Amino acid sequence: MGVISDTHGLFDSRVEEVFAGVHHIVHAGDIGSLAVLDSLAAIAPVTAVRGNVDHEAWAWQLPEEETVELNGRRLLVAHIKEQLLRRRDPAREGFSAVVTGHSHSPAIDRRDGVLYLNPGSAGRRRFHLPRAVALLTIPSAAGGESGAAARLEAEIVVIEAFV
Repeated sequence: MGVISDTHGLFDSRVEEVFAGVHHIVHAGDIGSLAVLDSLAAIAPVTAVRGNVDHEAWAWQLPEEETVELNGRRLLVAHIKEQLLRRRDPAREGFSAVVTGHSHSPAIDRRDGVLYLNPGSAGRRRFHLPRAVALLTIPSAAGGESGAAARLEAEIVVIEAFV
């Protein structure tokens, strides 16, 4: 699965190269332009959530958070992790992973059996951070396991390093 966030209206052709062959794409908000979603949808089916800068009419059609189920695993997607965690308990709710954006800082963390993934920002460079996306491998849940994030593997892919 391809994971992207904070494009702010920019679709970089390097994203298409990195996401070639993925079966699904998640955009964790601050999309900035419907054209970005159209470009991603040409690669694979897309699940997207609205970010704090997505104020245009097309963006109000998007949810603030979404649940995605792939290979028997449940993923919770939102834009701002801190706001999400004030309302939800992903481990107790049986999620395998939480995907968020907002900070522009790529991060992979595991807590309480849940993988937390922030792909960073694929938009124009800000905050002296690299431009990045992520790839998430989601094997099938064996025997109906719920919330077993140990088998999910995430990789941050830098599409433009800070220079």
